[in-house]
Parts: sequence; C-alpha cells; structure tokens
Amino acid sequence: MSVNLYPTVCNLCGGRVEYASNDRIYGKQYGSGYCYLCTTCGAYVGTHKPWPRKAMGILADEPMRKAKRNCHEIFDSKWQGQPKVHKKRNDLYCWLAHELDIPEDMCHFGYFDLAMLQKAYAVLLHIQDKPMQYDNMGRLFFDLTGGD
Repeated sequence: MSVNLYPTVCNLCGGRVEYASNDRIYGKQYGSGYCYLCTTCGAYVGTHKPWPRKAMGILADEPMRKAKRNCHEIFDSKWQGQPKVHKKRNDLYCWLAHELDIPEDMCHFGYFDLAMLQKAYAVLLHIQDKPMQYDNMGRLFFDLTGGD
C-alpha cells in the first residue's frame, strides 16, 4: 500500500488531476496556496506549506472530508493541549495503526479512503471518553473494560 503524493490521476474517478492554486476551492489562497484538484469530479487534496508540491494525502470528496473531520475531532482531542504533544500524537497514530491492522507509516487520515475512514471512526468512537494511559513498558492503551 502506498500513497502518490504527486497525483496526476484522481484516486476516486480516474480523472485528470491538476496542480493548482487553492483559491479555486476557497476563493483565496490558504495554507501553502496550492492543491491537487480533479478536473472531472472536483475532489482535491491540499499540500504541505514547507513542501507545496507534496500532497497531504489522497484526493478527497465531501463525504471523505466530513469523515476526516469526524475522526480528527476525537483523535485530536486526545493529544492536543497535553504535555509532550508530539509523542502523544505519534503514540496515538501507532495505537490506531495496530487497531486497524495497517503499517504505522500508512496510518494518517489523509491517506485513508472512505471505507478506512469509517473503520477508523468506529475504533475512535470506542475511546472517545477514555483517557490515554501508558503501561509500565511505555505502551499506549485505553481501558475499554468500563462502561461506554
């Protein structure tokens, strides 16, 4: 499994993808100022500010973007504003990769298609109200034995 971070063909419809100013989507330039945009279905993906030609994942349509927002709402609430945020975020992605049975380097919401986003959301729902905990070996876990 790999993700093309310089797409020319849409992963959703097979249409032609253009590297374009993201003002075509937002009405003004935002972030890096660029995106990859499908000329057929309108799916798009933003690019990284320090690397404006590198896509932040696969092209997404509105259902995928909504699913990503839903996942991030739970996921980000677990690590944002916490001590050692980068460690906690990385640990949480490693934990999620294990739960989804995917390689850690492929565990990023921007890399997920709609089916995987839905699967990730189902996993995240189970930990929504659970605190992040570490065992005596430094491994992240959530106590899922209590009532939901």
